[in-house]
This record gives sequence, C-alpha cells and structure tokens, in this order.
Amino acid sequence: MPNRSSRAGILAVLVVVCAGALAPAAGPASADPAACAAGDPLRPQAELFATDNTAVITDPGDPRLQDRLQPFEFQVDAMVVTGMALPVGSDLLDGVFWSDTQQAVTYERSREFRLACVSTPDLRAIAERVRARFAQESVLIFQPLAADDPAADAVQVEVPGLDSRRLHDVLLADADAREQLSGGSVTEAGVGLLITERADLETVRRTVEKSGASWSSAAVRYGTRDFVEATGH
Repeated sequence: MPNRSSRAGILAVLVVVCAGALAPAAGPASADPAACAAGDPLRPQAELFATDNTAVITDPGDPRLQDRLQPFEFQVDAMVVTGMALPVGSDLLDGVFWSDTQQAVTYERSREFRLACVSTPDLRAIAERVRARFAQESVLIFQPLAADDPAADAVQVEVPGLDSRRLHDVLLADADAREQLSGGSVTEAGVGLLITERADLETVRRTVEKSGASWSSAAVRYGTRDFVEATGH
C-alpha cells in the first residue's frame, strides 16, 4: 500500500489528468464538470466494490486471502481516470459473498474504491469495464444520498467488530440473508460493511446480531446501490 506522501503524489498526477479530461476535446469522449461536488472536487460521490478473484474460496486460511491487491488497485484507478472520473482512495476488504452462478459462499479479498467527479452513467460504465476486465459476476456500486432523498432506496451499514468467519457461517445457514445481502465485507480496522435495499434493514440487523456484533454500535448511511452485471445475467 502506498504511504500518505506517495498516494498524494499519485493523486496530484490524477488530478492533472482529469483536469485535462474535463477540458473541451475534439473527440467524442467528454466529462461533465457539474458531476464534481461544488467547491470540493475531491469529495467522494460514489463507492465501487470489486475484486480480481474468480475462484470459490471456502478455507479462511487460504493464502490467497492475504493478497493486498495492489496491482489491481492501480489498474482500477487507471480505469476510473479513463472513464472520466477521479479516484480518491481505496481500502482493502475481507469479504464473504454468495455466488449465484456457483451456488456457494466464498471468502474473498476485495477493494472499496471511492470516486469523485462521477455521474451515474459514467459510474455504471466504469463498473462494467471493471466487471468485464476481471471476469466478475457483478460489481457493486453505492452512491450516498440524504436519508430523505426519494432516490435513497438502499443502506450501507457500518458495524465495528464484525467477524468475516462468523458472517460466512450466518450466510451459509440463512437463505434469506444470502438472497437479500449477497454478502458483506470487513475493513482492516475491523468495521463490517453491509449494503442492501432499505426495505431489508431488519435482515441486516438480524445478520449482525447472529454474527456476534453489536447492532447498537452500527451506523446507517443511506443511498442507492446497484449490481452491475453482464447483459442477460
């Protein structure tokens, strides 16, 4: 993982690249400067969750789960820039996911990418390129919104102390949780991230409690989510 100073240097280069991308161009590609947060072009406006793994991993001690996904991080950052958006950070995650295709719960290393200056169509296009490039069933995107926004039909629940192994066992045993949540992730700081439809918040609460974490310490963020999948999936 780059240190703070090297990340700042990389970010400075990306800002220059994106600033150029926002300028008028002769070709058909263009970006919408209005997509940036007013007065703060580095403010994250969306999150993209992805991995380069395609294998089902059932052993929590599998060495592949130690991969820090650094080349993958820079590959996705480059795809974000060429997609007319700005990458402003990435966190490594330990995830547990349900694969519809393989009908299995798998452990998985993944990354959460934060994007700025990105419109919804560009975000979906970037997610589709990431999905196709790394042969993924789907790529999850989340855009935070105010709780009273009519479009806020999803939630991201952040839960300190969530354990990925116990979450794995809960999903394996609970078909409703698998269907509604599709999985969840845990940051290196031990904070669980569960993203689902707003109507399924009770399922999140039940899953958190079954996993041994405290629901009273959970924080709920509102927004909209989507799984960007292959056409016809």
